[in-house]
Amino acid sequence: MTSSSRRTFLTDVGRGMLAAGLGTTLANDLGFSIGFASDATEGIPLGKYARLVDLMQNSPAEALQPKLAQMIQRGETDLQTLIAAGALANAVTFGGCDYVGFHTAMAMIPSLQMSRLLPTARQPLPVLKVLYRNSQQIQKDGSTSKAALEAFHATEHAAEHAASTDLGIQIRDACRHVDAATGEKLLSTTKSPIEAFNALQPAVQDDLNVHRFVFAYRTFGLVELLGADYSHALLKQCVRLCADHERMHIEHKQPESPIRTLIPKLLDQYKLVGKPLGKRDPGDAAVEALCQVIYEGPRERAAEAAAAALAEGIDPEIVGEAISMASNQYVLRQGSDKWRTHGDSAGVHASDATNAWRNMARRADPQYAISGLIVAAYHAGIQSAPFTTPPYPTDEHRALLKVQDPARLLAETEDAIRQNDQGRATAAIQIYGERNLPVDPVFDLMLKYAISEDGRLHGEKYFHTVREEFGTTRPSFRWRQIVGLARVTASAYGYNRDDQHGFRAAGYEAACKLLGVEC
Repeated sequence: MTSSSRRTFLTDVGRGMLAAGLGTTLANDLGFSIGFASDATEGIPLGKYARLVDLMQNSPAEALQPKLAQMIQRGETDLQTLIAAGALANAVTFGGCDYVGFHTAMAMIPSLQMSRLLPTARQPLPVLKVLYRNSQQIQKDGSTSKAALEAFHATEHAAEHAASTDLGIQIRDACRHVDAATGEKLLSTTKSPIEAFNALQPAVQDDLNVHRFVFAYRTFGLVELLGADYSHALLKQCVRLCADHERMHIEHKQPESPIRTLIPKLLDQYKLVGKPLGKRDPGDAAVEALCQVIYEGPRERAAEAAAAALAEGIDPEIVGEAISMASNQYVLRQGSDKWRTHGDSAGVHASDATNAWRNMARRADPQYAISGLIVAAYHAGIQSAPFTTPPYPTDEHRALLKVQDPARLLAETEDAIRQNDQGRATAAIQIYGERNLPVDPVFDLMLKYAISEDGRLHGEKYFHTVREEFGTTRPSFRWRQIVGLARVTASAYGYNRDDQHGFRAAGYEAACKLLGVEC
């Protein structure tokens, strides 16, 4: 060894011995990093983020938050840099293969977007909340996830891939063979982030798991934030997640996803291969009818309805709009017997997945936009049997409201949220929307609780989903999205991830205190 590498080696050994003697927390507090995952960064170029990544990996959440708050207040960093570093710390530690880890990664861009809607003093709150969750999970399961990733790579298969000029099909086949390493190598041959994103589409569309859809979209958002130098390293996580899903199917002896035969059949039946994207808007009534067909299912009929609409030249934006409206129906129609509509509920999952597909369709090549929207329609129909209960708010819910003044309607909404009264919250917002009042005060109210409440890992994503879908849904239907958000917000208030009542989001109150703002 050179003298320099020998010194590094002895320093690392010394740190490990010190940590063993003092304990991880005390060693960190004294400034000795032990970095359980930074030893194997999976080829991710940390660059200017290396110091922050190390801090995030090696600091307990309670110790990290004051450090980050102080850095923000001193002007030593900004929120975008913190999210970039948080995404890299997450990728290095979990590689897309940890449940809480990838949910946290999916919340990072939404938290940054939420921060931009807040007054200056409060802007760090959503970012600090997500980074607190990130640090918690790194400390809790980070070393386990690293071991799992190493084992995952150790079980690579020497799969024989069909000769094909289509890189995306080769990556998809590698994932089907649980051969993440080959899939990653193939992805590395792409020359731009958008080329890599398109190459991932066949694998992402190859199964019906909401997480692979949303994770692919949100990870590409992180690539857009960090830049092209990080595209391969970050997008490889999508390969691992898809291969990991296949591994779980095999281990549990589950059949192949029916989407694998249905999509080629529909593309052929409706002559969609190579078809230019249409621009036709069939009008409100036709969009509502398509929404109901997709919602009522069965799922094969939902997928075929989307394929037929695309074949008829209906604009993919409008087909996506109908799927989004169908997904929203799961939020509005869930019966009162199932009290929790937040978190991993059918409506939130369907809405987040459809939002991901609509965004991916806007970015991807036309062939993947078409097949992706068909998968989105099929997925919307698979969430559960359609609820037979009427949508919220019912006439009984509306009868609870005796006010019409905008300020009092918002006050009623907030009171209903704090009482977990989903019916009254939705009634107040629907009446508010019917009066064609400004939407920004409603989003300001919902944003407050999207930040302060736990949301079972879905609060940030769903808030952003609704905000985006409101903007891309025609005026006659768009307020349904806000009514859904009101219901989910009332459901989430006061509940932690384990459905125990009486809790705010982890780290939220401490962050408010550190920033000197009201909780």
